[in-house]
Amino acid sequence: MTAQAADGHAGTKTIASNRRAFHEYSILDRLEAGVVLTGTEVKSLRGNGCSLVDGYVRVKDGEAWLMSVHIPPYERGTSFSQHEPRRDRKLLLHARELSRLVGKLQEKGLTLLPLRMYFRKNHVKVELGLARGKKLYDKREAIKARDVRRELERAARRR
Repeated sequence: MTAQAADGHAGTKTIASNRRAFHEYSILDRLEAGVVLTGTEVKSLRGNGCSLVDGYVRVKDGEAWLMSVHIPPYERGTSFSQHEPRRDRKLLLHARELSRLVGKLQEKGLTLLPLRMYFRKNHVKVELGLARGKKLYDKREAIKARDVRRELERAARRR
């Protein structure tokens, strides 16, 4: 099975996705960024994956930082070479992309979240989403629509 068949994107291998973000937020825009990692973090991502659930992006001093993403320690590494699991990680973005994001983040109610982390040509990338929080009734509507879609699929399979 190719990488495209596994996760739906050509030439990529998904490490982790943030399903909770799609439930809690409306995603308005997406972009791709590189991540600055240490050697044990990359090895750990290949074997163990990571958790994007509590992650968010903060822009400070003209740089974007990935905060609160948990990458577990590398199992086979020595104790002195291990990385901090929840350390802040620098994101690699073009200056144009960063300035555009800073302008959009000034708007009230918008935040930048990691949606998916993946390997592309042996480089770790993160898909970021510009998001606005959903209200409770929006979440209920999304759940209702999903249930209706499931029922239609079940009915189509029965025939």
